[in-house]
Amino acid sequence: MKTTLLPLLATAALLIAGCKEKKITNEEKEQAKAEGAVTVETAIGPLTLPAPYSTESVAKNSKIVDWPEGQLPKVPEGFTVTKFAGDLKNPRNTYVAPNGDIFVAESNTHGSADRITLFRDADKNGTHETRTIFAEKLNQPYGLLILKDKFYIANTDGLYQYPYKTGDTKLTGTGKRIVNLPAGGYNNHWTRNLIANADGSKIYISVGSASNVGEHGMDTEIRRANILEINPDGSGERVFASGIRNPVGMDWNPVTKQLWTAVNERDELGDGLVPDYVTSVKEGGFYGWPYSYYGKIEDPRLKGQKPELVAKSIIPDVPVGAHTASLGLAFYSNDKFPEKYRNGAFVGQHGSWNRSILSGYKVVFIPFKDGKPAGAPQDFLTGFIADESKATAYGRPVDVTLLPDGSLLVNDDSGNTLWQISAKK
Repeated sequence: MKTTLLPLLATAALLIAGCKEKKITNEEKEQAKAEGAVTVETAIGPLTLPAPYSTESVAKNSKIVDWPEGQLPKVPEGFTVTKFAGDLKNPRNTYVAPNGDIFVAESNTHGSADRITLFRDADKNGTHETRTIFAEKLNQPYGLLILKDKFYIANTDGLYQYPYKTGDTKLTGTGKRIVNLPAGGYNNHWTRNLIANADGSKIYISVGSASNVGEHGMDTEIRRANILEINPDGSGERVFASGIRNPVGMDWNPVTKQLWTAVNERDELGDGLVPDYVTSVKEGGFYGWPYSYYGKIEDPRLKGQKPELVAKSIIPDVPVGAHTASLGLAFYSNDKFPEKYRNGAFVGQHGSWNRSILSGYKVVFIPFKDGKPAGAPQDFLTGFIADESKATAYGRPVDVTLLPDGSLLVNDDSGNTLWQISAKK
């Protein structure tokens, strides 16, 4: 197997050279605060960002509690939400096969089920009749993909390719690792998502950073904080876009046909920094991590480093709130939801841990017009926070997936549930 690594190695060398993380002193924190708030222009209008360290960095982890009897998540008027399936073990990601089969990767940071469950609705009436274990004994699987007679699984440490026939209910044959991937990572940056282009000639792999802001040295970040592009056989690897701290959700804009991604930004700068974002992905684009954020705003912990990269850093399109852990992304390309939702984007927000007030824990909707963002994110699926004062939640939405019947499937990994949202007829 031949692999083209020159662009990859050039990017890696550029990132490694001269980067040094340092401990920020109280005096430097005060200086950062004194420099004040900064306003940048995003695709949906101006965004004012507070100065670093305007508030303390707070660790506030949520605790999952059971839903009260009869209570469900909340949806806007005109929609219904039902439980598609329960009793899963951390259902992290969903992939819909060309024939309509629904594959769910069950995986976690600790105690991972390391399996894929298959749901099949053979008569296409909107309710699955069968539920089977499709694959098991994996290694933190996340991204799933079918191309022709191949089934791809992105484990945390590599992309595997298996023989596959349409309608298979169990993965058989020996998987072949076609790409080695760097494993581990800061918080939950072990996920490796997959998406193919329209003709199936390229596969894109999202790989999150191994750190918050390069504190372990940038030699640990080679091939990380990137979206990689490969051929279906694993060859031809190159960095498609870089400086993207933790890109997870990926989807194609149905109007412009451009790749978009949902990204988790950095921690420990205070409640309001740095907002996670959803953005178009420009080929060869650099999005700032770890040296800057929202364009040319330097991270005080790496101030003065890599000015040539900071100078070309791209401002992401749509901010979706600081510390929301926005992970899932799906454009609504069906016609079953009302007109306002068509070609817009749904985003699954797993929820904060580095904020004094819980943020995220919901699904938001970003309106689009003519392929461009046309407004601020709007709450869509809510009700997951049980008690803010006790930091309790009923679940944590992750992936969002458009089903063939036009409904939306939401993975609630901590709640071990799949929620289905449909428009009322």
